[in-house]
Amino acid sequence: MDENNRCPWCGTDPLYTDYHDTVWGRPEFDELALFEKLCLDGQQAGLSWITILRKQDSYRAAYDQFNPERIARYNDDKVEELLGNPGIIRNRLKVKSIIQNARSFLELKEQGIDFSEFLWSFVDGRPIQNHWQTLSEVPVTTGEAEAMSRALKKAGFNFVGPTIVYAFMQATGMVNDHLVSCPQHRECQALGN
Repeated sequence: MDENNRCPWCGTDPLYTDYHDTVWGRPEFDELALFEKLCLDGQQAGLSWITILRKQDSYRAAYDQFNPERIARYNDDKVEELLGNPGIIRNRLKVKSIIQNARSFLELKEQGIDFSEFLWSFVDGRPIQNHWQTLSEVPVTTGEAEAMSRALKKAGFNFVGPTIVYAFMQATGMVNDHLVSCPQHRECQALGN
């Protein structure tokens, strides 16, 4: 890949460029992968994504591989254990948000709602194909993200404001926000058709 044409937001850090080249913008339909990503994007609030990306393996270990059934049963002792874990962001609200999100995920399942279908319904089940020339054109939120944010909050999820939700939509390929000059734009576009 021509590194000079890669979206500039990922810089040159090998972990970040690999994430850009192999994950970001690729359509994800697995509900557990979507649950994990939504939780991790909430952890990013006030921080850079690379900070969370560097801790992703620690998060998976700390939160039972993002198994909602296990996380939903976490009690106060488990919260205290997590707050002592240097491998994750040790913020009580953020720790509790993953537990709350797991419970909300399970409540949707109990209602017969598939999490993946629920999320993808905000883009009619297909990635939105944008054609941005520069980073300054890429929005921080959209009407679709605002609608998804409202629906997630109504379902009990937290750390799901419109900006966080739009970053989640970009990362999981619900929107293709690679710049048109980036080779990944074409690849993600092909995956979305």
